[in-house]
Amino acid sequence: MSHIVHPYSHRLGIIKDWKSRWFGAKGAYQRLLKSDIMVREFLEKRLRGMFVASVEMERGNKFFRIIIRTSRPGLLIGRSGEGAVRLKNDLAKLAHKQGLTGLENLKLDIEEVRSPESNAAIVAHLVAEGLEKRLPFRRVMKQTIEKVMANRDVKGVKVYLGGRLGGAEMARTEELKKGRIPLQTLRADIDYARERAHMSYGDIGIKIWIYKGEVFEKAQNEKRKA
Repeated sequence: MSHIVHPYSHRLGIIKDWKSRWFGAKGAYQRLLKSDIMVREFLEKRLRGMFVASVEMERGNKFFRIIIRTSRPGLLIGRSGEGAVRLKNDLAKLAHKQGLTGLENLKLDIEEVRSPESNAAIVAHLVAEGLEKRLPFRRVMKQTIEKVMANRDVKGVKVYLGGRLGGAEMARTEELKKGRIPLQTLRADIDYARERAHMSYGDIGIKIWIYKGEVFEKAQNEKRKA
């Protein structure tokens, strides 16, 4: 039997980079890792429904930087930056309440995602939103696949739903696929995300795979130079 491996972790160091970039000094690693996990969990709850693609963290000796990538930065920033300031204050309160270290000199960067339909995390949010609005799950899956495949850079997409689909008594799984999803190819750029749709009768699990072609070292270096 083969093992199911997370597509992102499977490609770490090959074509994907870490989402937390820092080096823990001797004796401080545990505290910094705990603060990273708690901040990430807090942001996932706080920013739900704001179409966040990813949360990345960078640490240095004298700074802590959080990069939030979203398709709707205006929602997050707010009028004249009020939303960003409020979020910073909430993080400071969390640090004080939980006794977290390493959140001093916090910098918050909000970046826009140019093509949200080709980002797995945002697509998963859209599917969850459709299911929570009580739309038929098959229609949501078909519309999502059509939207994603309309992008030029997308070569394949797979949508998986699991739970009490359509409010049925018995939980089951459904999946729909279009194009190619080469999970074993390490140079294949596969974006993967998981999400939950909170329904009155229980949660429905959502998994999205989006294949964007193969990444070659020469092309990567040229992009970096550009």
